[in-house]
Amino acid sequence: MSTYKIVDDAYGKSGVKLLHIKRDGPVHSIRELEVSSQLTLSSKKDYTEGDNSDIVATDSQKNTVYLLAKKHGVNSPEEFAILLCRHYLSTYAHVLKAQVQIELYPWQRIDADGKKHNHAFVFTPVATRFCAARMEKNGIPTIESGLKDLRVLKTTQSAFVNFVNDDYRSLPDASDRVFSTVITSRWEYSTVNVDFCKAWNTVKDAIIKVFAGPADKGIYSPSVQNTLHLTEKLVLDSVPEINYIEMILPNKHYINVDLSKFKNVGFAHNDTVLQPLDKPSGNIRAALTRTLASKL
Repeated sequence: MSTYKIVDDAYGKSGVKLLHIKRDGPVHSIRELEVSSQLTLSSKKDYTEGDNSDIVATDSQKNTVYLLAKKHGVNSPEEFAILLCRHYLSTYAHVLKAQVQIELYPWQRIDADGKKHNHAFVFTPVATRFCAARMEKNGIPTIESGLKDLRVLKTTQSAFVNFVNDDYRSLPDASDRVFSTVITSRWEYSTVNVDFCKAWNTVKDAIIKVFAGPADKGIYSPSVQNTLHLTEKLVLDSVPEINYIEMILPNKHYINVDLSKFKNVGFAHNDTVLQPLDKPSGNIRAALTRTLASKL
């Protein structure tokens, strides 16, 4: 007769939306978040016996988000995620593990007449910031931060040549091409003693720096892989509290339209009119971590 064992479980509330306003006299600051939480309990009787007596309702988890935001405010999404994890674990003796994921909506203070506006903001979705905190009973939190939807493009200083040439190849060498991608990156911290907002901006700036280069001449990219690796190395060099970073760079292709086939009105050479192609596309991913120096 077969026997069974629950080897993993969690439940919680997803998509809890929150706008927190910090009112410092006439100057207001905002954080708009979308919060998801998951708890793992010491008992499995809710699954195996239909006994709900240990369940902290997902609606109660939603209410906790609002109440703690009111009591403590929201500085960074990472700090708020840690706060929620610690609350669930300290409040409920039978909660063994808490996980909180937060997405921060990209609001930016409006510039008016050369000054920062006191209470008006504009939505600037250059990149979306997210984080996750995980914590077990009597443990320390682990923190992951990240960004997504960072879409970038440069019109030159990118190539892809000298790759495998066999019976299956149809792609020609490209010594000068458009390079465009939508970047997703996540990274892990070795400590919670971090200025999370400063670290997030440092990572974003490093990504832009390695992709774009100096304003007047740019920076050459021999491949997406090389650009990705150099970016991750710069991040680890710049933020010592980060011990692991992963990046995903899907190609967003722009192909020169062939205008030579139009006999009377066409053009023999065209590098100004391109067709965007989103599928199929290459997808490049890599992760970089620190290694311990060997002891002689």
